[in-house]
Amino acid sequence: MTEQLYLTLNNQLQIPQVGLGVYQINGDAATERAVSAALKLGYRHIDTAHAYQNERGVGQAIKHSGLDREEVWITSKLWPSDYGRTVTPEAIDKMLARLQTDYLDLLLLHQQIGDYLGAWQAMEEAVRAGKVRAIGLSNFDGPRLDAVLAQATIKPAVMQVELHPYYQQQALKEKLAPYGTRLESWYPLGHGDRQLIAEPVFTQLAAKYNKSNVQIILRWHLQKGHIVFPKTTNPQHMADNLAVFDFKLTPAEMAAIDALDKHQRYFTMPLAEQETAFANFRPAD
Repeated sequence: MTEQLYLTLNNQLQIPQVGLGVYQINGDAATERAVSAALKLGYRHIDTAHAYQNERGVGQAIKHSGLDREEVWITSKLWPSDYGRTVTPEAIDKMLARLQTDYLDLLLLHQQIGDYLGAWQAMEEAVRAGKVRAIGLSNFDGPRLDAVLAQATIKPAVMQVELHPYYQQQALKEKLAPYGTRLESWYPLGHGDRQLIAEPVFTQLAAKYNKSNVQIILRWHLQKGHIVFPKTTNPQHMADNLAVFDFKLTPAEMAAIDALDKHQRYFTMPLAEQETAFANFRPAD
């Protein structure tokens, strides 16, 4: 089994720093195959969401893996249609049923629209009830993030956002540092941008360490303290993405990658458009 690195969250839980993301893996059968392959390779962190419509495939793969439930970290996300003080508890129970588990390791609010404050209250109660071990946010910023932080009695353990060498989220990191909130990247490779991946610094370091450019980028994330879960259904790519624990970038090399930050996002939908687009989508149970 490949070595894993773990980070400590602000509630002292240990989260595997590299996981498999299952966004855009269509259907439970394909998801079960991908997750099963990942678990065999040594992955112990799977990131899914109600909106992905493949939680059942994740649950099936874990159930049939032969691993104890405690060995696998499961993250999932509530969609805004499931937000609300009275709505969210039932949504969490349905999520647990789809995943065939008694508890979630990490539950996130997926988008910053709808009754997210009511949902956060319900998530805190789920933590107290033992149904969820840690809670956090995805894609929150500005006043809506401020509102959650002001209300929360359990501060977010994780913030999941777009984060890569071209968009390093330094202001968000500084804002969340007092709470001990860890950042997770859902575009660790910049949406697969060939220009980013082919940056000369990555090519030079790949030659030095006998790694790929992608592995250099993932190693930078690890040393920055980010949690990453690059999506792939290819077992060889899964193995390659996990083979990043046997070398370490120097401070000067890390600084050279830090210098690539140009505040370039790949997801650029304005919040007003998100309000309309996301409000009209309701994932099936």
